[in-house]
Amino acid sequence: MTPTADPPRQHGTGETGRRRGPVWYRIVATVVMALATTVGGMALAQPAATAAAGSLGDRFSREVVRPGDADVSPYAIEHVYELQYRLHRLGLFKATPTGYYGSVTKAAVVRFQKRIGVPATGVVRYGTWRPLIMRTVRGRSAVPSVCKSGGRHACYDRSRHQVNLYHDGRLLNSWLVRGGSSSTPTRTGNFRVYYRDIDHYSVRYDAPMPYSQFFSGGQALHGSRLMMNPFVGHSHGCVNFWTEDAAQLWRLTSTRRLYVHVYGAWS
Repeated sequence: MTPTADPPRQHGTGETGRRRGPVWYRIVATVVMALATTVGGMALAQPAATAAAGSLGDRFSREVVRPGDADVSPYAIEHVYELQYRLHRLGLFKATPTGYYGSVTKAAVVRFQKRIGVPATGVVRYGTWRPLIMRTVRGRSAVPSVCKSGGRHACYDRSRHQVNLYHDGRLLNSWLVRGGSSSTPTRTGNFRVYYRDIDHYSVRYDAPMPYSQFFSGGQALHGSRLMMNPFVGHSHGCVNFWTEDAAQLWRLTSTRRLYVHVYGAWS
């Protein structure tokens, strides 16, 4: 892929841990958690107002993304990287993802909107996100059959940097993530979430782990305050989500039994 004029912003690895952070962190985390559960002004707990708007509790939903938006830091993710990666999978965005929504990205969005028959405004709402995510879920044939059995299953494909959430065999959402490094890989196998902590803090790595759902020892599904691009860098074994996405997963599963399945070659 050839680069655009929009500069990429990339950060380092993830983190694991099992203890809460200092008081200052818990105060800040409380504010951040509240903001993360109302991403784009839409509360996770609210039902969709219209098919065009949607809420972050709906299938294949994300926040609204507009021209000029940018993923500027792990604390300010607008899902532009994800938008660019998914458009690239469809052959509509041929540049290097940078996390900035400029003219090249808008042209790709408009082409996709025309293709699916929604208003070609360049603004990415639920009516665009849903078909975009549905059409760009990778490796469907590689998903283990247990993921489609009864109950809720978070299925992490290490080779594709992807977590799919299934409920009673129905795919609810799919997120871009990253896992452990080659020296600290995310363990493969079939697990069950045994511990949850909405504002977990790793003392070992001095790092916040919001919306942690632990499934294998110290390895958890959680939001990362270090990840900008899910295809750059690795964690120490956990599955790193953008924090808004970890909040979505939390909202959909935190009061329910959740099975976790890790499979695929390391990447």
